[in-house]
Amino acid sequence: MVNQVAILGAGLMGSAIASVFAAGGHTVTVHDPVAESLDALPAKVRQAAADVGADGEALLSTITACPTLGKAVAKADLVIEAVPEKLALKQAVFAEVEVAAPAGCLFASNTSVLPITEIMGALTDKRRALGTHWWNPPHMIPLVEVIATAWTAPDAIDTVMAVLAALGKAPVRVNKDVPGFIGNRLQHALWREAISLVESGVCDAEAVDTVVKESFGRRLAVLGPLENADLVGTDLTLDIHATVLAHLEARPGPSPLLEQLVKDGALGMKTGKGFRTWTQEESAATRQRLATHLSRLPRILDP
Repeated sequence: MVNQVAILGAGLMGSAIASVFAAGGHTVTVHDPVAESLDALPAKVRQAAADVGADGEALLSTITACPTLGKAVAKADLVIEAVPEKLALKQAVFAEVEVAAPAGCLFASNTSVLPITEIMGALTDKRRALGTHWWNPPHMIPLVEVIATAWTAPDAIDTVMAVLAALGKAPVRVNKDVPGFIGNRLQHALWREAISLVESGVCDAEAVDTVVKESFGRRLAVLGPLENADLVGTDLTLDIHATVLAHLEARPGPSPLLEQLVKDGALGMKTGKGFRTWTQEESAATRQRLATHLSRLPRILDP
């Protein structure tokens, strides 16, 4: 039984994850070593609640900010770490958690690419440790990838899957701790080819984005790639692959174009230029368009 949940990290991910558990009726504690982050927690929870039409004050009534990690995890049934993506930092956090948390507490790391096996490898009891990759923004994206290591107890995975499902999430079991898990492997396979098309002069970045948004991207929310393969027929899929796959980008490392953009300080919306150029107004409009789309999508898919 998972009643009390401790979230370690009060940033955008941690605060939103805390709001999800609070909305699901859990008692939540949140720890962050940076006092300013804890001070900003109420505003972030209120914003997450507003995004989904919930009562932010009601959520905050079940969330406690804790200045010390020990107090945050002392009575926790589940600890979710959402600190910056630095392996040594995550390892140090869980070493401290194992000392302070109850014996039956489950440990989960929220990471998008770092191997759970490496994060949890130094723990004494590795059976209760696993990964939960929440997608950003976590209060609006249903998917949570639940990653098992070779040591994770099956009932630990089952418990976390059940808790997430009860929150209205769409948990997916990842049986092998591979880099990028499932979602980021699929996403970045697409991004690699998208960058390659621009790099090789086939088209510009705007064309790539338009093609995705105005064609197969429109059906991805209701038709996954393997469902689509079955829909059109595996025989047609095989014929297409026999022609196309040999011509897809297959380099094992990052694109030289991407490396040059970063070297030049063209870091995307935050600098005004990446693959495309952005004004502050265009960046804000894009973020708002995404938020509006995500808020409307559940009503479209499940009217």
